[in-house]
Amino acid sequence: MSDHLSTYEPKGAFAKWMDARLPVMRMMHGQFVDFPTPRNLNYMWTFGGILTLMLGVQILSGLVLSMHYQPSDAEAFNSIELIRRDVNYGWLLRNIHAVGASMFFFAVYLHMARGLYYGSYKAPREILWILGVIIFLLMMAAGFMGYALVWGQMSFWGVTVITNLFSAIPLVGSSITKWLWGGFAVSGVTLNRFFSLHFLLPFVIVGVVALHIWALHVVGQNNPTGLEIKTKSDSVPMLPYAVMKDFFAMAVFMVIYAWFIFFVPNYLGDADNFIEANPLSTPPHIVPEWYFLPFYAILRSIPSKLGGVLMMFGSIALLAFLPWLDTSNVRSAKYRPMFKWFLWAFFFSVIALGYLGGKPAEGSYVLWSRVFTTYYFAFFLLIMPIVGLIETPRRLPNSIMDAVLGGGGPMASGVAPAAAEKR
Repeated sequence: MSDHLSTYEPKGAFAKWMDARLPVMRMMHGQFVDFPTPRNLNYMWTFGGILTLMLGVQILSGLVLSMHYQPSDAEAFNSIELIRRDVNYGWLLRNIHAVGASMFFFAVYLHMARGLYYGSYKAPREILWILGVIIFLLMMAAGFMGYALVWGQMSFWGVTVITNLFSAIPLVGSSITKWLWGGFAVSGVTLNRFFSLHFLLPFVIVGVVALHIWALHVVGQNNPTGLEIKTKSDSVPMLPYAVMKDFFAMAVFMVIYAWFIFFVPNYLGDADNFIEANPLSTPPHIVPEWYFLPFYAILRSIPSKLGGVLMMFGSIALLAFLPWLDTSNVRSAKYRPMFKWFLWAFFFSVIALGYLGGKPAEGSYVLWSRVFTTYYFAFFLLIMPIVGLIETPRRLPNSIMDAVLGGGGPMASGVAPAAAEKR
């Protein structure tokens, strides 16, 4: 995909002089204007643009907020109230940043779900998928550290509980925990460290996102059929077709985002975080932000502290190995009837774990957490490898254009896309 010819024609003496020496405009035109895009992309493919927009919003709003925030245990909580009450439009900036974190994770979960459903992790997109997993990990780290900066009761005790988990790691766990704390307990030193890292990580994310987009433009976009672009009729130029679809989806997303900002900015937060952090008073029920709840449920479902930590981090690390765990030659779950039902059950399990992660770690909540945790890992380690070998996929179309026109190809059921393209 990266080797397609650009149709850029410089106009004017300066543009021609610049194009001969530093062809930035030619590159931008080739990769973001006439780049060949599968003509059958649906609106699930717009979340990449939405996430890029949200990353920019988070960085800009965070930069302004950092000018007024005081990263000390004595002033942090009050400085946030000062921003909300006394800084010009501070309440708006605070809401944009706080709600933006939730909207960012909401969009990334849908983006990942689309990748799972349509097999966007399969060859030749393995590196593209792994870079996406790295971005997800960096987002989680940035979100966790940003949540700590509120310095409310839930933030303080959430940091205390989660950072203390590292002490379960043999040999180095205690040293890692003390380094994170900057001492022997969560304090203002911890807050200062988290503020520095929270400020830095978004720029690291920008760098990995650039690599992610680069990798995408090398191998090209996947699509609902999972077939590659074979002829010119299978694709359309990125501008105006895909770009206008992205802009429309962004506009709809921003309307929903604005509704939360102006009407229910604290809906996804916790009431205890409006109480200043108190090391001598423990909340009755400690929970992280909603976007961490599935992994928090996995952590609590394991009776061993070390086992819980390994399972929690393992549940994320497993995502990077999907290209090799899935043994099917067919990318899209649309043509995999057996796998599709297991995948929908997996999505339900993740949502159920999110619900259970917000409940007390007792009784039936723990039991069901263990049930869904078992399915979570079984899906990746057992179901994906086995179903890929025994499943008979539905008939694939000859090309993307055939799928758009509703025609089916003459291939026998189960013929892999790669094999189909050779015919």
